[in-house]
Amino acid sequence: MLPIASSSSLAEPVVCDYYRCPFDLASIDTQSDLSGHSGYFRFGDAVGFGRVAGGRTAHHAADDLVDVADAVTTVNGRPCLPFSLSEVTTNLRRERYRQRDKTFTQKATTFDAVHRLYYLARPLLPIGVRKHLQRVRLHGWDKIAFPRWPVDWSVDTLIESAMTLLLKAGREPRIPFIWFWPEGASSCAMMTHDVEGPSGLAFCDELMDIDDSFAVKSAFQLIPEGREESWRRTARRLRARGFEVNLHDLNHDGRLFANKREFLERAKRINAFAKEFDCDGFRSAIMYREQDWFGAFGFAYDMSVPNAAHLEPQRGGCCTVMPYFVDDILELPLTAVQDYSLFYILNDYSTAIWRRQIQLIAERHGLVSVITHPDYLVGKRERRVYADLLQHLVELRARNQMWVALPGEINRWWRNRQQMRLVRDGADGWRIEGPDSQRARIAWASLEGDVLVYRLGASRPRTKLAAIT
Repeated sequence: MLPIASSSSLAEPVVCDYYRCPFDLASIDTQSDLSGHSGYFRFGDAVGFGRVAGGRTAHHAADDLVDVADAVTTVNGRPCLPFSLSEVTTNLRRERYRQRDKTFTQKATTFDAVHRLYYLARPLLPIGVRKHLQRVRLHGWDKIAFPRWPVDWSVDTLIESAMTLLLKAGREPRIPFIWFWPEGASSCAMMTHDVEGPSGLAFCDELMDIDDSFAVKSAFQLIPEGREESWRRTARRLRARGFEVNLHDLNHDGRLFANKREFLERAKRINAFAKEFDCDGFRSAIMYREQDWFGAFGFAYDMSVPNAAHLEPQRGGCCTVMPYFVDDILELPLTAVQDYSLFYILNDYSTAIWRRQIQLIAERHGLVSVITHPDYLVGKRERRVYADLLQHLVELRARNQMWVALPGEINRWWRNRQQMRLVRDGADGWRIEGPDSQRARIAWASLEGDVLVYRLGASRPRTKLAAIT
């Protein structure tokens, strides 16, 4: 049975948590007669997974989905949804939704013995062999109905639709909220590098030179176990130049989440390394994950959950372009395709896919999160593509006020924003209170027709978002 988040008929704080807006202006109710089983449904343009009033759900995302938008009611002047917004958004973020059965090849390649053998042999396999095996395993990735490729924002659309309903209810013509990023930045981007082997370690210094040439600081994730001395030497050089250092799994054998008992033992060692090496961030090997086990970790933020994992060995995705909390850990989701997948699976040596993903994420004011590997950027062609990507981000930083930041900086901002609150200042005014509030900006959500519009202070509209009708 798939676990589901709790639900009630009381007002839910999801919209307030997302926007950091006053609760009394943005509370959403849930209808009480939810079905006993979870399934897929539509809510306007968004896809959800959870229980709905009347039980009108589908088994798979590719099925004909019922749109439950017409089932919205109004109770005491507040919208009342035919599903729990907190339950559904948690189901999506934490990947608690039903996926299609695996193909025979995918089942065969996840057998424990085969899995162990592959990762034992992986360091010795030429790139060409690995490419072939992975292409076979990922066959049919472009036919996956959900999450949507190249970017899925189901969570964001659901919450935006709830905000639209609040504004349509007419209690307030516009609702103030704390803007997503500091200093009014339009969106955010972070560059990360996962170091897998000796060639990657040897290329770290040159990769820092490339990043510095574009005035972009990045985060390097290093494998700790069995490499402590090289870890210390490399980390010292990275930190001395203003780069960030995080843990990359424990030993990169692909077995971190193989079973709960083994995971808990490994988590203890990971936490010890995090303390020894003074690391706040983590990313698992091969983007394997089990978010419901994250409570065993002691770090502040994780970067192991893809937005739409079509090209990852573990399918799924969190369906959002915004950071979100998994209990006390902040998840900074991967929202752009990895360089390995771009070069060796898709055989694409351009920035076209990256640019498309960045455009879509920036339009929703989200987090552009990129992984590249020093191990795979050694070649001239790969370096040229990477430099083109950096140039594009630099242009967006200058032209569109994109905030290009380190993961640790984003973690601090998002945690501070979570503690901020809007309080009334006079008859019609508002002010922001809380840590780092001097960097925060007040924004307003309103409608132009049926379109949700954000305005930052007295500025022109930041964006227009399609709303449910």
